[in-house]
Amino acid sequence: MKGATTTASTSSRPREAGGATPASPRAAAPAELPLPLLGDDLVVPLVTGERVRYVNLDCAASAPCLRSVHEAVTALLPWYSSVHRGAGFASAVMTEAYDEAREVVAELVGARADDAVVFTRNTTDSLNLLAAALPDDTTVVSFASEHHANLLPWRRGASVLLPVPASPEEALARVDAALAAATSRHRLLAVTGASNVTGELWPLAELAAVARRHGARIAIDAAQLAPHRPIDVAALDADYLALSAHKLYAPFGTGVLVGRADWLDAAEPYLAGGGAVRRVTIDRTEWARGEARHEAGTPNVLGAIALAAACRTLAGVGMDAIATHEALLLRRASTGLARVPGLEILSMWGPSSARVGIVAFTVDGWHPSALAAALSAEHGIGVRDGAFCAHPFVASLVGGGLDGESPGAVRASFGVGTSADDVDRLLGAVDELVARGPRWSYRFAGGRWQPDPDPRARPRFDGGRASASLVGERAPRAGAEPCRA
Repeated sequence: MKGATTTASTSSRPREAGGATPASPRAAAPAELPLPLLGDDLVVPLVTGERVRYVNLDCAASAPCLRSVHEAVTALLPWYSSVHRGAGFASAVMTEAYDEAREVVAELVGARADDAVVFTRNTTDSLNLLAAALPDDTTVVSFASEHHANLLPWRRGASVLLPVPASPEEALARVDAALAAATSRHRLLAVTGASNVTGELWPLAELAAVARRHGARIAIDAAQLAPHRPIDVAALDADYLALSAHKLYAPFGTGVLVGRADWLDAAEPYLAGGGAVRRVTIDRTEWARGEARHEAGTPNVLGAIALAAACRTLAGVGMDAIATHEALLLRRASTGLARVPGLEILSMWGPSSARVGIVAFTVDGWHPSALAAALSAEHGIGVRDGAFCAHPFVASLVGGGLDGESPGAVRASFGVGTSADDVDRLLGAVDELVARGPRWSYRFAGGRWQPDPDPRARPRFDGGRASASLVGERAPRAGAEPCRA
């Protein structure tokens, strides 16, 4: 079960997003944190027959639901009704709650008064919407270090893909040169706020200034930034920002695109249908302007309300306090993992670079999937393994995969519900597995390492079923190919 090894980087230190001072890891942990989450008392079975409290260190993929969010959705469910169309009292209540949710999200990210706040499905949907709304003769500049959501949509038009930069200074210089060389009428810089692989923060204020110098716009993938750091779109002078509610402790299927309305109002509607129109005749359609233009169909009202509830909770605690809490956890995790023989923490710009609560690593002699499987099966710890939907970036960090496989790593990610005990559970488990090896046998099947056998009983839910073994009594209905990255 060998794994990919090593990563190289420089020691340059980027500034925080927006030019803020990085949170001090020596500061006292805020008293309100960790926050209560649904599932923070979840007990799961191990392959050895024991049962332990589940440690969820996969927040960067999908964060657990805040209890305050669950309470807000539960309170509104009896009032569920159509928005903007119904005449009933419940419809009026839901319409007001939906419209207020838009304002709450705008306030959290510091949107300008005239910015559009379009509800979508997730960050990927938001960036695809923006890609579809680009004016003709637009060149998009992005980096190979981006998540696929901020990489693939731009390939449909004119785009410039810059290599993974060795330092923040190199990133600024490459953007400067690329925008200067672009001859198109419109130019857009599309960049992440925080890497979903290494957690490293990008110099957004400086990048926005470079874009402005060339008359270009900037779009920020804030999927990993928004749950961890304060954002001020207006202060950054950013044009567009995309985020996902499921990474903001509101897993109800909502995303947001925030930004300047002119390109969105001039574009064809993202979806054609009811709600996106002002008037329709047999042979003519008059499309709506503003957010409604790109929100055809019945919207995800509960998802928007859930996101607003999460925004209120995070704002109440304070994003600076959350950054301090996560800095303490990150330092604890990084220090402990660095002591493990053969373990390499992935970094683009060196161990001193500012980052959010994400640590990705490889271990000599371990396939990332095998280590993740053992952490779950033998220790009740959930992490992510693979290339994290950032294949070019991970390949640049760890080199080629083994035996023709895609390169990969293990990623542990923290959030507002993570405690020091959770981090210590991870450190103890990794220490034990690396020093003594797994206590169980595993097999490689379906692109992943899996316990063999897997005696852990799955829970049963109304409307679904789960079995006590890896393979149920009946073969599952065929579906989409599972993500192995």
